[in-house]
Order: sequence, then C-alpha cells, then structure tokens
Amino acid sequence: MKNLEGKVTLVTGATRGIGKGIAIGLGEAGATVYITGRTLNNSNSDGDISGTLNDTQKAVESAGGVCIPLVVDHSDDEQVAKLFERIQDEQNGQLDLLVNNAYSGVRALRDAQGKPFWDCQPNFWDAGNNVGLRSHYVASVFAARMMTKNHSGLICTISSWGGLSYIFGAAYGAGKAACDRLAADMAVELKPLNVASISIWPGIVGTEHISSMASEIEEQNITDSQSAIFSDRYNWETPLLTGRVIAMLASQSNAKIMGSTGRVHIVAEVAKQYGIVDQDGNLPVSLRSLRFVLPFALRALRNYSSLIPDLKVPWWLILLGALSSPKI
Repeated sequence: MKNLEGKVTLVTGATRGIGKGIAIGLGEAGATVYITGRTLNNSNSDGDISGTLNDTQKAVESAGGVCIPLVVDHSDDEQVAKLFERIQDEQNGQLDLLVNNAYSGVRALRDAQGKPFWDCQPNFWDAGNNVGLRSHYVASVFAARMMTKNHSGLICTISSWGGLSYIFGAAYGAGKAACDRLAADMAVELKPLNVASISIWPGIVGTEHISSMASEIEEQNITDSQSAIFSDRYNWETPLLTGRVIAMLASQSNAKIMGSTGRVHIVAEVAKQYGIVDQDGNLPVSLRSLRFVLPFALRALRNYSSLIPDLKVPWWLILLGALSSPKI
C-alpha cells in the first residue's frame, strides 16, 4: 500500500545492509526517500563488501518510491548541516521521518571478533560510536529543528539487542544502550511539540557483512557462545523487514505513534502485530520468543520450531540470563 505518498523521509547510511532495506521499504510505501552514504557511483570496497547510493536508488525506485541520493560523511557535522539545509530548501521545510542508521563500526567488529576490549586499541570505541551514537544525535538535532516547527514527525533510531545483552563487546553494548536512552530522552523533550522518537531493534539481520561474518565463523569452525547466534542462519531477517516495519509505524495516526513515543519497538513483534512479512514471505519471530530461545539453546529443536508456541519470554528472565551467562 502506498500509505506514505507525499511523505518526505531520510535514511542515513543506506548504501547497503539495513539502511538499504529500510529505504526500499519506504519506497514500497510511496515515500520520497533521501539516502546518504559515502559512495555514489563507484564501489568503495570494504574488504569484500561493497555498495553504492546509486544501487540503492535504483532499488527504491523499482519498489515505487522517489529516491534522492546524497554523498554525506556523517563524521563531518558541516556535511550533515548542509544535508538538512538541502532538504529544507527542496521540500519547503517538510521532513516527516528520520531514520538514524549510519554506522561505521562493522569492519572494526569483525576485526575484533573474539578479543576482549583491552586487547583492542582505544579508538575501537570511536569506530562504532562516532558514526553511530554521536552521528545519530547530530542528525536528530537538525531533524528536530525542522519537525518541531511543523509540530509533526518521527525519529527512528536503529539500535540492537546488544543494548540489553552482551553481543559484540563492551563498546558495542554501551553504544546501543546509549542509542536507546537517546531515543527515550529525545522523546521526552519532543513530545510537547508533537514529534515522536522511538528505538528500533531488528533481530539477526542477514546483511552483507553479517552473512560474510557467518561464513568466516563456519569456515573456521568457531563455537564460542557469541558466534552461536550466526550458526545455521537460524531465524534470520532480511533488511527489508525492518524497512516495512518502519514504513508501517510512520504511516500510523499521529495519536497512535505519539502513544508509543520513547519506547523500544522490536521489528519481529511489530511485524507480527500488523501481519508484515519478510522479503521471502517469511515472518521470523522475536529473539525473546520461546520459538527462538528454545531452538537456539537446543539445536536439535530447530527442525521442529514451528511446534513451539510463539510466546514472549519476560524481560526480567532475559536480563537474568544475560547477567549470568559467560561472556568470553
């Protein structure tokens, strides 16, 4: 359904991965989608992973949207300011949705896989939390200046289950927990002006980088608890599912989205609520569903996962498990 026609949206970091999937999902809904990244035409290879803004533009337009690609380095505040000035001028001050997605730490995470934080250089923190946490704050500042003038808008910050439980290390977890707090605290200040701010938690998303990381783990036969989340590609989501979920949230009535401002929204749970399916027509379950948790712990159950009830594990029990499980 073209329920975002006439809406102006911005997705940061959209040359590939979740950002590209989000842009396509918004395009399916008929939105005008501004996308940012560092590579417009020629692929700037990141190891064996590549992607361009033009590739994403073609995919968004094929899905039915209008796409405007802009080269922006989100570590440069001046470039970010000019991005929002351009949207201001071209769209007469209209910006309905900002998706904070840009993240530069994936390569650093792969290189640091299996290492404790003290065996990494201190700038490992910056690799994930400069273009990540800080860039989300900066983009939100400029977006809020536009949205509050119009008394309308939604800011979605892409976060992670890593803000709740150990996944990729101390720096990663601290950054994602901060993203959730950023979204929640921005919501407090934005709510009187009718602008919403929420945090988005995808599940295990089969991006180009994650798929490559999973292949490396399989080839090296790594069996630690952290790597287990990639084994068998069990219950993976595609980037498009996050895009379709955000498109649905952005199309809600103002009263409904303001009623959930400041909260964490889990992609799989929103998808289930609204009957949204993934790229291949599948509907992965939430990472706190018994249908995920039990087969994750007992791999023999994976062939019978459809027989397990899709019931949510209470948050207190998840937190208890996160605190008591071995980390490294």
